[in-house]
Amino acid sequence: MKIHFIAIGGAVMNNLAVSMVKKGFQVSGSDDEIFDPALSNLRKHGILPAKPGWFPEKITVGLDAVILGMHAKPGNPELDRALKLGLKVYSFPEYLYEQSRDKIRVVIAGSHGKTTITSMIMHVLRHQHIDFDYLVGAKTEGFDIMVRLTDAPVIVIEGDEYLTSALDPRPKFLHYKPHIALISGIAWDHINVFPTFSGYVEQFSLFIKSIEKNGHLIYCQNDPVLRQVVEESGRQDSSLPYAAVESVTENGKSWLIRQKPKFEKYPLKIFGNHNMFNISGALEVCRLLGIKEDDFNSAISTFKGAANRLERIADNGESAVFRDFAHAPSKLRATVESVKAQYPDRKLIAVMELHTYSSLSREFLSHYRNSMDQTDIPVVFFSPHAIALKKLPSISPEDVIKGFDHPDLKVFTDTAKLEEFIRSCKTYKTNLLMMSSGNFGGFDLQKLCSEIF
Repeated sequence: MKIHFIAIGGAVMNNLAVSMVKKGFQVSGSDDEIFDPALSNLRKHGILPAKPGWFPEKITVGLDAVILGMHAKPGNPELDRALKLGLKVYSFPEYLYEQSRDKIRVVIAGSHGKTTITSMIMHVLRHQHIDFDYLVGAKTEGFDIMVRLTDAPVIVIEGDEYLTSALDPRPKFLHYKPHIALISGIAWDHINVFPTFSGYVEQFSLFIKSIEKNGHLIYCQNDPVLRQVVEESGRQDSSLPYAAVESVTENGKSWLIRQKPKFEKYPLKIFGNHNMFNISGALEVCRLLGIKEDDFNSAISTFKGAANRLERIADNGESAVFRDFAHAPSKLRATVESVKAQYPDRKLIAVMELHTYSSLSREFLSHYRNSMDQTDIPVVFFSPHAIALKKLPSISPEDVIKGFDHPDLKVFTDTAKLEEFIRSCKTYKTNLLMMSSGNFGGFDLQKLCSEIF
């Protein structure tokens, strides 16, 4: 088959393109800008476009399918050409469904934790030598790409609630029609496309309705909003609620506890109360896939986490540096509290970047109130340039301070000054936590770690 990717440089799009190459398809693509790691990944597999831009002449009647990425906007010349020729145009979630119609589809959804839960399930399945396909939103140890499509009988999909494409304003996860669905929790996000909380919550109600007949719904029972959504769905009696697994922390190390049929402790390489919920949800999914709890626990004890999800990137025994994707208020609060609880005797410097449409909205900033209360030195960074690129109204450091409502909050808008401040902090018995869905304006965190930690 011949497939063309419009906006091939996207995080999922470039990995899906590589997966199709490995499946033996002929793949081409275009994008107006491609950065690493996508650039290196596409070049390695021989499908990096010769030059940036959109080229309608690449769209020919000989194509079997055109896959449209979210980055491509209405009026894209390649998209217009494909529609004019009457070619089949898929969004990547639509195409993923087409490629997995005959598989058992497991979809992990929720406002937080879905990448980690998906990665946990993948790790356990591989540990048990079970063949499966997957889509996950971050690099996971042991997996060379973020998308795999083969003839495997099962596919595990991280289900994103963000919009599908320029042609389809529905959330991506509504395309997957799961046999096994998990929802980790609901906390308002993506306010640029879901301007009201009720509108955002409604997407999860629709997701539940999309579950295949006789399918399974697994959900976190500690989330009151999610509990109400499940109750209103009429599926409560046939759904599987979960809470955090039992655990204990000793000398900075976490252990998973199993009480029956006999007491057992399993060492963990991850920590944090939110991860105990993630483990519990992953366990329920794996049970439905036929994996015994003992086998799950043995496998999860070797799980190191997904990239940028409370990832330990430096540790000298008395201080450590963690990187996390946290950007929404609930994620920020959970990550901060987890690091402080794991290391109560260490000072915590927490640096958070406002990077998403939601976080850069003046009206949304108040949702961050109390989210960094467990931090000894709270820091927020935002880039005025990023605000301009997103065509949003400007915000000021004063707006941020008011929103977070923390008396000791420090706000930076310049990457060099942020780095200078971090270097000025004493690092003895101190943890540094860097949280962002961006990169702090090009901040070289690895270099900093090698020099001061």
